[in-house]
Amino acid sequence: MRYVYGILLLCSVVLWSSCRKDFETTPSSGKLTFSKDTVYLDTVFTNIGSSTYNLTVHNKSDDDITIPNIQLAKGESSNYRLNVDGLPGKSFRDIDILANDSIFIFVETTADIENLSQTDNQFLYTDAIEFDTNSNQQKVELVTLIQDAHFLYPEKFADGTTEALSFGFDDEGKEILIEGFVLDDTELNFTNEKPYVIYGYAAVPSNKTLTIDAGARVHFHRESGLIVAENGSLHVNGALSNDPEVLENEVIFEGDRLEPAFSDVAGQWGAIWLTDGSTNNQINYATIKNASVGIRMDNNDGSNQPTLIIKNTQIYNSANVGLLARTGFIEGENLVINNSGQASLNLSLGGRYNFTNSTFANYFNNGFRQFPAVLVENLLETQENIFVADLIEANFYNCIIYGNENLELLFSKSEEAAFNYKFENCLIKFNDFNNLYADIPEYNFENSALFENIVLNEDPIFKATELNQLQIGEESAANGLANPTTATAQDILGTSRGSSPDAGAYESVIFEE
Repeated sequence: MRYVYGILLLCSVVLWSSCRKDFETTPSSGKLTFSKDTVYLDTVFTNIGSSTYNLTVHNKSDDDITIPNIQLAKGESSNYRLNVDGLPGKSFRDIDILANDSIFIFVETTADIENLSQTDNQFLYTDAIEFDTNSNQQKVELVTLIQDAHFLYPEKFADGTTEALSFGFDDEGKEILIEGFVLDDTELNFTNEKPYVIYGYAAVPSNKTLTIDAGARVHFHRESGLIVAENGSLHVNGALSNDPEVLENEVIFEGDRLEPAFSDVAGQWGAIWLTDGSTNNQINYATIKNASVGIRMDNNDGSNQPTLIIKNTQIYNSANVGLLARTGFIEGENLVINNSGQASLNLSLGGRYNFTNSTFANYFNNGFRQFPAVLVENLLETQENIFVADLIEANFYNCIIYGNENLELLFSKSEEAAFNYKFENCLIKFNDFNNLYADIPEYNFENSALFENIVLNEDPIFKATELNQLQIGEESAANGLANPTTATAQDILGTSRGSSPDAGAYESVIFEE
C-alpha cells in the first residue's frame, strides 16, 4: 500500500505541475524590439517557394510578457507563412516571452504572379507581421519580388515516372536515362522577355538550333542543364552591356535560387553539354556560373571549322571543371574562367584549340584542389582503359594562366599520340620550387618552339579574385605583354587594346580605392 500511495502522490505532483503556469506574465505594452524593421525575402520565381528567413523578437523589459496577438496583416489570404517559436500558422494568440529574452519567427512565401498582376513580369508583394492591436500594435514589414518566368520541364506520366532522355546502354545492357525532355520548335528561341527556368535536361534536337537572344536569363534547377544533340546547335547571341554590374545585354546561365546567399555557390546545376556530333556552336557575351561543369564538349563535328566558337564569355564557380573538352575543336577569345573545384580549363583526349587574350585563373577556396588552372592532355584514363587521341594543336596567344597554387599549368602526355602546343606572349604561374619538372621537356620554358615571350610567376594583379573580378591593374606583369599582331581588337568590356595591348581578357585599369 505504501508503494501505491507513493505512486499516486508522484502522479498528482506531475499533473499539478504540468497544469500550472511556470511564470506570471503581464500584457505586452507595445515596446517589443526586432532584429530588423523589414524582412526582405529577395526575389523568387512565381509558384516556387522561397528560402526561410528569420526575425528575432526581443523583450528587453524586466517583466515576463504575453503578446495577445501575432498575425499577418492580410490574414489567411496572405502568401506568406509563419512559424512562431515552433508553431506554424498565420495567426497566433497569447505568445509568452520571458524578461530580457526573445523568440524566433520564421517567414516563407510562395506566390503566383498571375493572381497578383495580369500585365507585369515582376510584382513587388508586401505584407506585414502585426504584434498586438490598437495603441500597442507594432509591425514588421515583409517584402518579396515575385518574378514571372517560362518554366520548361519533363512530362510527368500517370504511372509516376518522368520523361527521360536516352544515352544508349551500359556494359550490362541497361539503358542509360537522364531526366529531361526535347525542346520543340516553339521553344527553340529564348528571348529576354522573361527568364527561363529549366527542370531536368533540356535537349536541342538533331538538325535544330537553340537561339538565345541578348539579355536572356536562363536558370536551372538542381541536376538540370542543357544538352545539344548530334547535328544540333547552340547560338548564344549576347551583346556588350553598358553597365558591367547589371550586364543587361549579356546572356546569363545560373541556378534557380535567386537569394544573395546562393549567388556564388558552386554546383547548383549540371552543365551545358555539347554532345558528340553537335555542330556550329557559338557563344558570345555569356556568363555561366555556379554549375557542376560550365561547358562539357564531347568530340567535334569532323569539319575544318571550330565546333565551338566562344567569345567575351565568363565561366565562374564550377564545382568540377569550367570548360571540359574531349577531342574538341574550339576557338576562344576574351574568355575568362575562374574558381573551379578541379581545372578551370581541361583539354582532354586531344583535339584542336586556339585561345586568344583569355584569362584562365583558379582561386577556388571551398576545398582541396589537386588540378591546375589549365590541364592539357592527349589521353583519357578510366577505371578500365586508357584512351589516346592526337592533340593536333593547343595554341594560347596573349593569355594569363594563374591561381593560388604553385603549378597552374600541367600536361598529361601519351607517346602514342601527337602532342602539339604553343604558348606565346603569356603570363603563366609555374613555380616548380622543388625542381620536379626540370628534366621534363614539355616544361622547358626556354624552348621557343613551345614557349615564346613568356613571363613566369609574376603577379597579374587581379582586382578581386574572390569576387571573380579578373581585371588587371596598371602595374600588372600582363600589362603590354600581348603581341599586337595576334591580340583581339577590343577586350571583354569593349575597351580598345591599342598599339600596346595587354595579355588576358581585360585591358589594365587604375583600381579605385
